[in-house]
Amino acid sequence: MVRTGAGPGSGFTAPLRHPAFRGLALGRTLMAFGNGMASVALAFAVLDVTGSLTQVGLVVGARSVANVSLLLLGGVIADRLPRTLVLQGGCALAALSQGILGATLLAGAASLPLMVALSLVNGAAAAVNLPASAALTPQTVPRDLLRQANAAAGVGVQGGTFLGMSAGGAVVGLWGAGWAITMDAALFACAGAALLSVRIPPTARVGEAGAADILSDIRDGWSEFVSRPWVWIIVLQFMVVNAGWSAATAVLGPAIADETFGRTAWGLLMAANSVGLLVGGVLAARWQPRRALVFGTALVAAHALPFLALTGPSPLPVLFAAMFVAGVAVEQFTVAWEVSVQENVPQEKLSRVYSYDALGSFVAMPVGQIAIGPFAESFGPGAALVLVSSLTLLATLAAVSSRSVRTLRRH
Repeated sequence: MVRTGAGPGSGFTAPLRHPAFRGLALGRTLMAFGNGMASVALAFAVLDVTGSLTQVGLVVGARSVANVSLLLLGGVIADRLPRTLVLQGGCALAALSQGILGATLLAGAASLPLMVALSLVNGAAAAVNLPASAALTPQTVPRDLLRQANAAAGVGVQGGTFLGMSAGGAVVGLWGAGWAITMDAALFACAGAALLSVRIPPTARVGEAGAADILSDIRDGWSEFVSRPWVWIIVLQFMVVNAGWSAATAVLGPAIADETFGRTAWGLLMAANSVGLLVGGVLAARWQPRRALVFGTALVAAHALPFLALTGPSPLPVLFAAMFVAGVAVEQFTVAWEVSVQENVPQEKLSRVYSYDALGSFVAMPVGQIAIGPFAESFGPGAALVLVSSLTLLATLAAVSSRSVRTLRRH
């Protein structure tokens, strides 16, 4: 293990000296704020309209279906067009869909088909935002600041998520889910405005013109993705990890909260996880081992702690601690993963590799979100939480067992 980031000009705030990075970080933080509010508000909005845990899974799963279905196209678009323009368009689409949903909820006109349709639109916006924002970071800072930049961006995202979830829980508890969704729309509009300040010099832009056809671009991205075993092994791990996390936090958690400690406390619990992610990002910016990828991958096992605590009944302090520790642990992985990919994948193919990463990582999320409701209704929420805990631990053990993951070192 080696100490890094201690040299002059290489501290945690060094990337913020670059105007393009500041604009990108602000835009991503505002998007995270909106997503944090929506993650708390959407499940309660569906429960208010339908009263069905299964239909919560359908609405939440619809967004994931659209996201997964369009990720590869989103990666091609982000490699062919200016990534700032792609992000601005995605923010506009998200603001529109959430604005319509919020208005119909406030007017009492929301229905299950409408909520599913708007979730599909919101998922489409996320499909272009994710690969574009991840691949844009290396274009905004020098190469030797990649670790600090990813950590600083992660802190902004987690700070935004924390504020969004905290505000979402409070707004839902005080005024209802409709107002929280409406505020989410406004935040996405502000994020798009912030991204107007991100100006990348023409020589730093990639894939704007002269690219091959879309199918050829997708094949090239696949070749780049499968050429590195550590990439697809980690993605397979997170196919399981993300499915379990989303099923537990988007479907099971709100239902358990309604029956026990309440909606506001659930929002604060999710915020505690975001605080842990924020702290983990600060720690990762200051230090990570040379073999950061295997170190972070092993820590993903801490994701199971909140699931086991929710099987309870556990006191709220235990739940808060479990959420916080899980956040600290997983952000160590996130920073190591981002730097590993950005250091080893060519810039002109980076968005497409990120789209395959997201596709593999998220493809099982709709299945988990839709299936967990009927499973919990048949066998109980406790059994469902034990299932996702076990799968998370097994997937993490399998990834750490891979030699390619264990031996990869930072440049």
